[in-house]
Amino acid sequence: MNITVTPSAEKFIRQMVRFNGGEGSGFRLSVSAGGCSGLSSEFTVEPEPKTGDSIVMAGGIKLFLPAESRLLLDGVTIDYLDTPTKSGFSFVDPKASPCACSSSAPAGVASVDISSIKRNG
Repeated sequence: MNITVTPSAEKFIRQMVRFNGGEGSGFRLSVSAGGCSGLSSEFTVEPEPKTGDSIVMAGGIKLFLPAESRLLLDGVTIDYLDTPTKSGFSFVDPKASPCACSSSAPAGVASVDISSIKRNG
């Protein structure tokens, strides 16, 4: 499995795990095909992986990934952006084709707003 996590994404994920899960918890990333950017996703901090999840270490963090997510995230770079107008994750997939709609995201980049992150509990 080849996933790259940028330092800013790693920092944000570590903070979420520390504040919402504690020692041994992981960041569950569920990604499915869909939407204009090519990906729809959901994030939670979980104490342990769910049935069928694999544990993937990326950038020094523990990711819990369902099978479909592992397939879609192979070769992808996960980044976290925090600007005055938007905060959230971006997925950069060099093998993605450009979107045909009028989306402002560059080809191969799926932006996921921070509001898609769910809190466990």
